Amino acid sequence: QVQLVESGGGLVQPGGSLRLSCAASGFTLDDYTIGWFRQAPGKEREGVSCAESKGSTYYAASVKGRFTISRDNTKNTVYLQMNSLKPEDTSVYYCATYAGSGSTWYDRHEYDFWGRGTQVTVSS
Repeated sequence: QVQLVESGGGLVQPGGSLRLSCAASGFTLDDYTIGWFRQAPGKEREGVSCAESKGSTYYAASVKGRFTISRDNTKNTVYLQMNSLKPEDTSVYYCATYAGSGSTWYDRHEYDFWGRGTQVTVSS
């Protein structure tokens, strides 16, 4: 069965850290560019970070310097390390496979296969 499964979300205090995982089954993740997105209630789904299959990485301005995306091809998993978390980072976080032309990593419409998401709540 082909699927992406996110995990690692939870409740954390402001300034804390979490590491999200995006595990693939049924296909090889290292053949794909993978993006992380998030969606808060009442808001559009927004791009957070992307790891190209060739190795380049990209970040939204709001998370640059705090979040780090990485891949472990031996585990068929992409990670999102999130440090210095803020209440505004509270969202459901999704990973997805990129199907676009290479210049629009932040556009959710360019992704064709999604996981179900994991909730991240940053609150004291």
